[in-house]
Amino acid sequence: MEHAVVSPKEWLAARQALLVKEKEATRARDRLRSERLALPWVRIDRDYVFVTPAGPKSLSELFDGRSQLIIYHFMLGPDWEAGCPGCSFLADHLDGTLPHLNHHDVTLVAVSRAPMDKIAAYKARMGWKFPWVSSSANSFNQDFHVSFDKEELKNGTVFYNFTDIPVDRAHDELPGLSAFYKDDSGQIFHTYSNYARGGEEMIGTLMILDFAPKGRNEDSTMDFVRRHDEYEDAPKAAACCA
Repeated sequence: MEHAVVSPKEWLAARQALLVKEKEATRARDRLRSERLALPWVRIDRDYVFVTPAGPKSLSELFDGRSQLIIYHFMLGPDWEAGCPGCSFLADHLDGTLPHLNHHDVTLVAVSRAPMDKIAAYKARMGWKFPWVSSSANSFNQDFHVSFDKEELKNGTVFYNFTDIPVDRAHDELPGLSAFYKDDSGQIFHTYSNYARGGEEMIGTLMILDFAPKGRNEDSTMDFVRRHDEYEDAPKAAACCA
């Protein structure tokens, strides 16, 4: 992309014009946040039990004594050898949030259909600390429309991101995030879910890249992303910063 080179005065005028739009986007995001919080809730009546490193735990127990639970639907299927690179990219940003979330009455947990031993091995490889459990013994992933069996994939479409999508855009596992609230009586409510690019704002690296001169510099969404232990050994650095 070619850029005009202008005087400081001209650059300031262009930047001030963009700032007006940035402020509009910030106010629009604030309005969207309010609408998200105003969504109605759905009561969870199914008693999901997950496999965890500490043994079986119910959905209620995943809250870990807090009233709010965020579950990241991490793409790691039962027969996968490694987690999805995109999910892994997002997961690289989670550990640092845990003290802040926990202090704010929020528990964050990743859930995958892979067996617990496979989850534990990949988690150790990546060096992550956040809680991660297996839904291999229940229908949680299917009920929240992030896992699809062979019969569903044969139908031509699957229900994902609140609509039917063609199977050529689908996989047996897809990403997402779901939020839950537990009241004083122990009743659990599903309050929110997002899918596809809905969780993009959780990826701080992308937000930083948006300020860089070349932005995300991608041909397709996150095509530059690798698992963090799969990049070339020698990082490319400018001579001034090496």
